[in-house]
Amino acid sequence: MLPVITLVGRPNVGKSTLFNRLTRSRHALVADYPGLTRDRQYGVGQLGPRPYILVDTGGLSGSSDPLDMLTERQVRLAIAEADHLLFLVDARDGCLTGDFDIAAELRRTGKPLTLVVNKVDRLDASLVLPEFHTLGLGDPLPIAASHGRGLNTLLEHIFDALPPAETDAEAVGTEEAAKGIQIAVVGRPNAGKSTLINRLLGEERVVTSDTPGTTRDSLFIPFQANGRDYTLIDTAGMRRRAKVTELIEKYSVIKAMQAIDACNVVILVVDAQVGIGEQDATLASHVIDSGRALVVAINKWDGLSADERAKIKDSYERKLAFLDFAERFQISALHGSSVGLLLDAVEGAYASAIRDLPTPLLTRLLADLVSEHQPPLVHGRRIKLRYAHQGGRNPPVIVIHGNQVEAVPDAYRRYLINRFRKELSLHGTPLRLEFKSGSNPFAGKRNKLTPRQQRQRDRLKRFVSRHGR
Repeated sequence: MLPVITLVGRPNVGKSTLFNRLTRSRHALVADYPGLTRDRQYGVGQLGPRPYILVDTGGLSGSSDPLDMLTERQVRLAIAEADHLLFLVDARDGCLTGDFDIAAELRRTGKPLTLVVNKVDRLDASLVLPEFHTLGLGDPLPIAASHGRGLNTLLEHIFDALPPAETDAEAVGTEEAAKGIQIAVVGRPNAGKSTLINRLLGEERVVTSDTPGTTRDSLFIPFQANGRDYTLIDTAGMRRRAKVTELIEKYSVIKAMQAIDACNVVILVVDAQVGIGEQDATLASHVIDSGRALVVAINKWDGLSADERAKIKDSYERKLAFLDFAERFQISALHGSSVGLLLDAVEGAYASAIRDLPTPLLTRLLADLVSEHQPPLVHGRRIKLRYAHQGGRNPPVIVIHGNQVEAVPDAYRRYLINRFRKELSLHGTPLRLEFKSGSNPFAGKRNKLTPRQQRQRDRLKRFVSRHGR
């Protein structure tokens, strides 16, 4: 097993910056804003003599705010599973009362601990470090996470205190292979995405609250169910662009969009108590444009009356009719109703998205569809569709070759997509068609007439000039 190293400290001391630097990634959202991180963020360390698992946590502020208390609960869970703790303090702020409180709590855990003084760039370390000896945690190590200074010394100190592990390389391979199907859970703010993830995991893995915008970062959470590997991606709620004013929320939306592009299957969570709005349709359109397989979960279904349920179903048929290929479930993430059906639907959607489609089968289906409904005429000539083959997976792409294919109307394209999806039993995944036509070898070339053809042409001109047209 890989050693687990957890970053702990007050808000805005540079934990997420150090996380990104050690994992050589940009997975953790970073901004000059206290309390930005709320959930546990895991990553595999890419810097240092040995591989390891790094855990980024929210800041321990000691506040009585409900969200801060939920964040601190996540921090303490991360501390409990750590093999080594990195206690970060801010060199520019100096040693504050909150640092003493955290130091006392970490000391009681009895876990190996390293005191790290961050942001020592442009400061004289010999003048800054003595103050932090008062925490009673040994010699502090100075670093500048934003510039990468002092990190090698820090990691050497950590691994000198950890027992050697002979299976680290094997564990990294297992870590990479255990990603499985990557599932992004998306939706509007407060739709119940984090609650759904906690229900699927069977634990309080992410912070949940009735306050919209609780989740700010995209969290990649590997887990196993029914003998299969999955990675759940919790994303921030996405509102209409006109309502997004804070810079942090803009970054969160970008991370959510990136999560959609990185995943295999998307679970779109719709809040039944609020109703289906324009933003739900916009999110669904973005998922289809990204080519991701899709499962729709209408959440908070248990609290609706019969009339409200009928209204939601009617609204779904009107506003999300273009999602006819996606399976739809009425669930309660809070109580677990129908949540167990989602993973089966995800498996089916992913299987359809990566399915191999043989060329003979596609060509035969194309011939049957064209025979049943001929393409329209273009300038008096019939569009000819000759054969088809697969051009890609996830999403499935069918390439159709023929003549005048650039003139295929949208209605006929939709007809082909719907019939291909039905005949091939493709559920839960968008299907794309690409049309290609062979180049005309005589295009741009003028046929040179023989002397005999030229005499015939001249006779025809004289005849027409004498007798009129």
